[in-house]
Amino acid sequence: MKTYQLNAEARTDLGKKAAKALRKENKIPVVLNGGKLVDLDKNGNYSGKLLAGEKVVPIGRDGKGIITTDLVVNFADVRKLIYSTDVYVIDLTYDGQTRKAVLKDLQFHPVSDAVLHIDLMEVYDDKPVVVQIPVHLEGHAVGVKAGGKLYLSMKKVKVKGLYKDIPETIMLNVDKLEIGKTIKVRDCKFDNFELVNAADLVIAGVRTTRAAANAVTEGEEGEAAEGEAAAE
Repeated sequence: MKTYQLNAEARTDLGKKAAKALRKENKIPVVLNGGKLVDLDKNGNYSGKLLAGEKVVPIGRDGKGIITTDLVVNFADVRKLIYSTDVYVIDLTYDGQTRKAVLKDLQFHPVSDAVLHIDLMEVYDDKPVVVQIPVHLEGHAVGVKAGGKLYLSMKKVKVKGLYKDIPETIMLNVDKLEIGKTIKVRDCKFDNFELVNAADLVIAGVRTTRAAANAVTEGEEGEAAEGEAAAE
């Protein structure tokens, strides 16, 4: 994946009022998820040291918690990240440190479509991550040559793997696709990562067209006429 450089600041003033004030300054609240796993005491508290913006979120009932970090970024710095079709691994720099992350989720205003909130997920060299990757089709389907129409049902697929092994796009060759045939999630096998969408989902295929159906009918009628002539 491509790399995106992003500077952030720790956010310690939380709440709706503070978030609204940030947005008026063209800044966006961000939460960095997937941080360090830590132990909690019997009361569910963490006794270790936390940096500015960090907090511990309890998980399950086994006395464990995950460190998440509240941050703020300038909208101008994330515009390309938000509206690009490319998928990036983010070099996120704040408080003198840099961590790697991927875009997890976006929250938009229901009327203005303004970005209200960003969720990032921290990634590691040895821990698989799930991200959505765009699908591109390559080749010339035999079904299209026969009059069918190629279609793409899933513009993006969910990919699980180490971030360094995940490509920028999933390239699918359609050369052998005949009319009525499809490529499903289960048909796609890769060496260093896997697709985690439902196995029966159709990614792409070739559907018949009226012209193709007519050509088949005309061909069948022609064969029948030849058979009758031969019989006479």
